[in-house]
Amino acid sequence: MKSLLLNMYKKINYIAAVLLLLTSISVNAQVTTQSPYSRFGLGNVKGALLPQFKAMGGISTGVYKPSGFSNINMQNPATYSGITLTTLDMGLSGAVTTLKDGSKSESSFNGTLSHVAVAFPIVAGKSAISFGLLPFTELGYEYTVNDRLDTNNVNYNYSGEGNLTKAYFGYGQQFGDHFRIGGNIEYIFGNLLESATLDPLNQVAFNSRNIKKNSVGGVGFSYGAQYEIPLGTKKRITLGYSGSSSSSINSQKTFLTTLFKVDSQGEGTPDTVKIDQNSSAKLKLPLMHNFGISIQRDNKWMIGADYRMGKWSKLSLDGLNQGLQDSWGFSGGGQFTPDAGATTGYFKHVDYRMGFQYDKTYIRLNDQDVKQMAVTFGLGLPLALSRNSIYKLNFTTEVGKRGSITNGLIQENYINFHLGFTLNDTWFRRYKFD
Repeated sequence: MKSLLLNMYKKINYIAAVLLLLTSISVNAQVTTQSPYSRFGLGNVKGALLPQFKAMGGISTGVYKPSGFSNINMQNPATYSGITLTTLDMGLSGAVTTLKDGSKSESSFNGTLSHVAVAFPIVAGKSAISFGLLPFTELGYEYTVNDRLDTNNVNYNYSGEGNLTKAYFGYGQQFGDHFRIGGNIEYIFGNLLESATLDPLNQVAFNSRNIKKNSVGGVGFSYGAQYEIPLGTKKRITLGYSGSSSSSINSQKTFLTTLFKVDSQGEGTPDTVKIDQNSSAKLKLPLMHNFGISIQRDNKWMIGADYRMGKWSKLSLDGLNQGLQDSWGFSGGGQFTPDAGATTGYFKHVDYRMGFQYDKTYIRLNDQDVKQMAVTFGLGLPLALSRNSIYKLNFTTEVGKRGSITNGLIQENYINFHLGFTLNDTWFRRYKFD
C-alpha cells in the first residue's frame, strides 16, 4: 500500500511539473504564428480541440466515445462523464505557412508545445473532472505599407506578437442512461503587443512609433450537453450542444508613443512623448454556439458533423467594438478502426481519421468575406500496453487556406501538424487484501 501511494504521488507531482512548465512557456511565448489575419480581433483563435478531434475536421460537439479508449473532449465538457480511466494528454504543434499576394510569396515555419490536459473519473462512466492548459488565441504578424504623407514618401510598419492561454477546470455528469451535461470554468490570460511605426524615408525627419499592449486575465465559462439514441447494442446516434458565455474579463492597457532617429548605426535612443500605463478595461468575449451529431458502431467506425457560430460582432474592448462580423462554419469527418479486438496485426488496431472544415470567418476586407477551408487526416497509433495502462500517439495534419488573392487580399496557405500523446491509466485504485 505504501508503494502504491508513493507511486500515485509521483504521478501527481509529474503532472504538476508539466502544468507549471507549460504555464511558464505560455506566459513567456513570443511569436508562434505568422499570419496577417491575426491582427484582427484577439489573434487567430485556436479552438479547444486535441489532435484526435482535429483529424476528423474538428467534429467534437456530438462525439462521445469513438472507442473504448478515454479521450478528453473539452469542447463539450458533458463528455467528461464517459472517462473511465485516469487520462493524460499532452502534445505539440507545428505549422508551415505560405503567404501569397498575387506577385510574390513568403513561407515560414513555427512550432510550439500545444496542450496538457488531465481527467479523473469520479464514478467511472458516470462522472469525471478534467483540468489543463491549452492555447486560446495567437498573435503574430509583420508587414509594411508604402504611402505618402504630405509630399514625402513614408513606410508604415505594423507588427504584433503574443498569445492568450486558457486554463480550465471542468466537470461532467451523466443522468440516466442517455443524457449528460458538463461545464468548464476557464481562466484566460496572456499579453498582446502591437506596434505601428512611421518611417518617413527622410534622414532629417524623426520616426515615430505607437506601442499598444493588452494584458488580459479573467474568468469565462463554457458548457455542453449530449443525448444518446441507441440503435441496438453496438450502434448509437449522439446529439450534442456546447457553447461559451459572453464573459467580461479584465484587461490592463498600456499605450506608448516614442520618437527616434534612424542612421547608419541603427535606431537611436527613443524619446517618449506620451504614455498611458496600466489603465483598466473590460474585454467582452463573444457568445459561441456549437451543434453536433454523430453515428457510430462501437470500436469500429464513427462519422459526424458539427455546425458552429460566433457573435464576434459583439467583441469589444473598453466598450469599443472591434469591427468584426459574426462567423459560422461546419465540419464533417470520421474514424475507422479495422479490428480493435484483433489478437494479431498491429494496423488492425490503428484509428484512421479524415475530415474537412469550412468557415466564414469574422473578418471582412474590401467588401469581401475572408473564408477558411481545410482537409484533415490523421492516425491514432496504439503503443505498448501494460497490465493497467494504455498508450496512444495521435498524429494529425491539416492542409488548408484562408483568404484569397482577389480584390487586393492575401491568401494564406498552411499545413498544420499536431502530435499528441495520450495515456489511460488506473490510478487511485482501491485494492483489497485478504
